[in-house]
Amino acid sequence: MSDVIAFLGLGVMGTPMAHNIARAGLTVEVYDVLAEARDRAEAEGLTVTGDVRGLLARADVVVTMLPNTGHVEEVVHGQGGTIANARPGTVHIDMSSISPVATKELGAASLAAGLGYVDAPVSGGVKGAREGALSVMAGGSDEHLDRVAPVLDAMAATVTRMGPIGAGQATKVCNQVAVAINIQAVCEAFALGRSLGVDLGKLREALLGGATASWVLDNLGPQMIAGDDSAGFRIALQVKDLRLGLEAAGANNVPLPAASGVLDLYLEAMAHGEDSHGNQALSRVYERLTNQEIAERQERVT
Repeated sequence: MSDVIAFLGLGVMGTPMAHNIARAGLTVEVYDVLAEARDRAEAEGLTVTGDVRGLLARADVVVTMLPNTGHVEEVVHGQGGTIANARPGTVHIDMSSISPVATKELGAASLAAGLGYVDAPVSGGVKGAREGALSVMAGGSDEHLDRVAPVLDAMAATVTRMGPIGAGQATKVCNQVAVAINIQAVCEAFALGRSLGVDLGKLREALLGGATASWVLDNLGPQMIAGDDSAGFRIALQVKDLRLGLEAAGANNVPLPAASGVLDLYLEAMAHGEDSHGNQALSRVYERLTNQEIAERQERVT
């Protein structure tokens, strides 16, 4: 594939994803609105530009990995965006996690302007992004998905074609609902185990050997136990995704009581200033609810 690939969004997920495209031997140029992100990417060996309009004008494929719906809308509709600057035939792959409803509009507007559009949100976290082992949930035509397959394959272990534009984002909100509830389940099990005096490392090992085994328990469990709040996927983004899921559920009269409950717990975490922590920091909420953090601190003092 000799196309020029424009990659927009150099956060904790976007930067390693762009590196994997480059490692696959594809021509990728990157951009971020933050100068420090561009400087960091350049220091890491990526080809960086400060001229997003010029990049879009020469790109054959545009990849966006951005925080929310408004950012992607600006990339599509803004004066410096794809409709105003990209050449006809350019395919836009949006890998952000955004509104399925907005995605359909963005796709329709792009197609009307002569551009291709694929929504391809991901699961797998920072670890998957670094290892090129993400799971991609893709929406779009087979024509456009075939065209960008080498780009997606460079970043992903699996690419599942879910249907037309918007189907990828619909799948992602379902994924986020399930992941958030799984995180809550592990937090609750650990809170109960701690209160019963069970060694949490051994508890995790035992649970991994049975029907409770999950990606969350395997990958985030050690961070919960260690009190490691470092961000892979931030709490603020988890809240955004849960709200997207509940918004879609409300529009379709689907009750999601567990998702509503876990959103309340994440909002409690945000109220304690944990917006930028990794979503495994939901375990802190359970420490506060059970006074375990206070009790353990008092025990150390005495």
